[in-house]
Amino acid sequence: MRRGIAASALVAALAVSLAACGSSGSGSSSSASGPVTITYWDTSNATNEAPTYQELATKFEAANPNIKVTFVNVPFDQAQNKLQTAMSSKGAPDVFRSEVGWTAAFAKAGYLTPLDGTAALADVSAFQPSLIKQATYQGKTYGVPLVTDTLGLLYNKALFAKAGIAAAPTSWDELKADAAALKDKAGVDGFWMRAGDGYFAMPLLFGEGTDMVDAAGKKITINSPQAAAAVETYKSLFTAPGTVKADLTSDGYAHMMDAFGSGKVAAVINGPWEITNIYKGSAFADKTNLGIAAVPAGSSGKAGAPTGGHNIAVYAGSDAAHQAAAEKFAAFMTSADSQATIAQKNSTLPTRSDAYTAAVKADPGIAGFQAILPAAKPRPELPEYSSLFTSSGTNLAKILQGQESTQAGLDSVATDYAKLLPDFAK
Repeated sequence: MRRGIAASALVAALAVSLAACGSSGSGSSSSASGPVTITYWDTSNATNEAPTYQELATKFEAANPNIKVTFVNVPFDQAQNKLQTAMSSKGAPDVFRSEVGWTAAFAKAGYLTPLDGTAALADVSAFQPSLIKQATYQGKTYGVPLVTDTLGLLYNKALFAKAGIAAAPTSWDELKADAAALKDKAGVDGFWMRAGDGYFAMPLLFGEGTDMVDAAGKKITINSPQAAAAVETYKSLFTAPGTVKADLTSDGYAHMMDAFGSGKVAAVINGPWEITNIYKGSAFADKTNLGIAAVPAGSSGKAGAPTGGHNIAVYAGSDAAHQAAAEKFAAFMTSADSQATIAQKNSTLPTRSDAYTAAVKADPGIAGFQAILPAAKPRPELPEYSSLFTSSGTNLAKILQGQESTQAGLDSVATDYAKLLPDFAK
């Protein structure tokens, strides 16, 4: 999943100049006759995903004996703050795995080197154009797309069949009707929505034809009538018959996924980063029991979900030799062969079409998410976009607990956004 740092922290990040750009801030070393040693920060799940990236780094070293890689796994929920601290002082990695929402912010702060025309982007035409666009800031490309993702409706096919439901719901009203049927006929909770998380609420906003902000028009839209309608629908997903009430505990996400994996709940909204864990659940010993569909549509009649994923980025503060080695490493990690390996072992989605081999598409989870990628909406070129989720999540939790009305809660979010984006109209 993606997580943003607090708005105040990001504003501070953007204000810091890159004082360390004159020399390698990573502590990486080389001698005149020895190999170049680069440091790579991997932000993937240490248990399910990192071993694959570690194997690829070792494979890269074998193919490039003059380059050594110091592989460091950094917990994802700590990575953005750690990277910000390291790149604004000392100890930054030469190359790292960057969530797509961080790339523009880091580029704006001057921490990343443009990769256009370098070895890192030698295969630029092979990548999905929308994903290259997400790695672009002010006309320059600062990341190479490594994996992509989006949110989808994940459901238990056997439980749906038991309830007499032949197809996944295409609207939120259909979803609520199906949840009631699943509770009545299959004896399980029909749907569990992630509570108090702004990212997971995005399909509701997109379904009403709006977003947190209008980046192109420089306008805050989170408290618009369309957004209020989206949140009213969101609230109903916790109170309708057959749906699970809002779990706002620190373990709420784990509770949701445990219930889905064990067959205690029939459907959730989530992304491909959970596929590997889902397959470990007793309800999905047969992988083909996992159904994947586009998120339901709102009153606009269109379904929409955020595009996520990760890029490989190169630190601007490293010297020329380390940057060149890092760019070569980025190209290797994002090659068709490497992406196919990552997909097969981690069940994540490649960012280039030539990595979707027959073996990759044999995974029903990958095939299912690939089919719904057209409904994914790329993030705007707005460095502060990731930080917008902090206030939206906090106030959604208050709305769900009855501490704020829908409109009052969204007005509070808009006030926070105005501080982060002072040139945006409310």
